[in-house]
Amino acid sequence: MSGKGDTMAKLKVIDKNGKPSAEVDLPESVFSYPEKGHLIYEAVISQLANRRQGTAATKTRTAVSGGGKKPWRQKGTGRARVGSTRSPLWRKGGTVFGPQPRDYSTSLPKKARRNALRSALAGKLADKRLLVLDGFEIKEPKTREALALLKAFNLDSALLVDVAGNANLFLSVRNLPAVKAVDVRSLNITDVLAHRWLVFSRQAFETAMERLK
Repeated sequence: MSGKGDTMAKLKVIDKNGKPSAEVDLPESVFSYPEKGHLIYEAVISQLANRRQGTAATKTRTAVSGGGKKPWRQKGTGRARVGSTRSPLWRKGGTVFGPQPRDYSTSLPKKARRNALRSALAGKLADKRLLVLDGFEIKEPKTREALALLKAFNLDSALLVDVAGNANLFLSVRNLPAVKAVDVRSLNITDVLAHRWLVFSRQAFETAMERLK
């Protein structure tokens, strides 16, 4: 990274032939951010928790239908006293301590989420797993089009980041298990860490840097 007073570090933009065609600035505020493992961990845990629906539910004895009639009289039968056939002890009775709907979401400060993403992006750059392309040229929404793009740049597990208007890109990678395409506005730390390569279009990269500065 550039030192104090030096020009900002740059990254080469690659064209469809795999050759450098231009350069983009690497903001020091993003790519000089130190690796903070615990912050990344907290951001991932928060994001995964917020995805949980928390809708699992079982019926307690009050929610199971039936059971309003007392099975037998209280005394004189020699059997244990029972008030309802929907007791948890009975077949078709209610469940004891079963799951109930709950909210799993956690709150992580916006600044902490942004810093965690900065740390992850800096790690990708340090590992030389960050690419910026002129653009994703997908002529039609076909899987073979996406495979040709991946083969051209020797990408196996990759997160492709572009703007929402490139519908052909998003449609063409749907059937590729190790590849995911996202709109730059949806860029998140979980997806970044889940793939070996992080590949931006030039437009998406510049948009992401403006948001993370």
